[in-house]
Amino acid sequence: MSNDERFELAKRNTLEIIGEDELRELIKSKGRPVVYLGTAPTGRPHLGYMIWLLKLADLLRAGFKVKVLLADLHALLDGVSWEELDGRYNYYAAVIPEVIKAMGVDVKGMEFVKGSSFELSGKYMEDLLRMSTNVSVRDATKAASEVVKLGDNPKLSGLIYPLMQALDEEYLKVDMQLGGGDQRKIFVMAREQNPKIGYKPRIEMMTPLLPGLIGKKMSASDVGSKIDFLDDEKTVIKKMNKAYCLEGDVDNGVMSFMKNILMVIMGDNGARFKVERPDKFGGNVSYADYEELEKDFVAKKLHPMDLKNAVAREINLLFGKMDTKKLKKLSGKGYGDG
Repeated sequence: MSNDERFELAKRNTLEIIGEDELRELIKSKGRPVVYLGTAPTGRPHLGYMIWLLKLADLLRAGFKVKVLLADLHALLDGVSWEELDGRYNYYAAVIPEVIKAMGVDVKGMEFVKGSSFELSGKYMEDLLRMSTNVSVRDATKAASEVVKLGDNPKLSGLIYPLMQALDEEYLKVDMQLGGGDQRKIFVMAREQNPKIGYKPRIEMMTPLLPGLIGKKMSASDVGSKIDFLDDEKTVIKKMNKAYCLEGDVDNGVMSFMKNILMVIMGDNGARFKVERPDKFGGNVSYADYEELEKDFVAKKLHPMDLKNAVAREINLLFGKMDTKKLKKLSGKGYGDG
């Protein structure tokens, strides 16, 4: 794969890259760039996580070293109890590679790092205090607003959260950080604040957020808005059948999932998206790319229910490639649902 091909693979389907020219140069100058994605082991991962899991898969294929920071201290700052922490950490560490392998991508270039393994060191805490002298309460609140549950009476912990995320870039020794579009304010703060304490700014890459099945951001705390990686076949079908998907209107979670995730995975694996329907409704049809599918959907040649049935089938096929027995056992320890 050429450097230009690696760059295009790294860039595809991103919402924004702060430092895009830097990324192109990084790929040319460094054989194996390092990227990190931080996620706090709070609610149980769901289909919405596949936006950035697919991007991690792209980066692995593009020759990046991928570090996944399982930010246990960030989870504590966001309300997870000490008693729940280890169980949730273990579940995240197991489900993330399972999903990426189910997409058909090798995970041998992936490393998991526990936040508390370095964030409690004296040097890290010294740098955190140094950064805190440069960041106002207003700016910390602004940075945290779309990521941390601040509420009407924010706790100090929520304001520390974005400072730690910025500082993690240096301590993980990475070239780039990956996150969703809701992380943008933290990324901008990191670019501004790290140089003030002597550290270089990093490239910041953002993916879109997947809308929920009921029209909002897909959320672990809203059962109706998301499909869990451990949902059984009948539950997947039931949730998909209830999903908001107005005929001819692409502004919904189902079509967003098709565009940003499912058609990308199928295209990478040389597969076509098949819709099965009776002859009286047009018979079976298949699609090689999202644009072709969207054209039929907008023209009302593809009915939402036929689409949703086909999507549910593909999700269940994907989930069937995962070691759900192992995952359910770990989920029981982390979330008390086993």
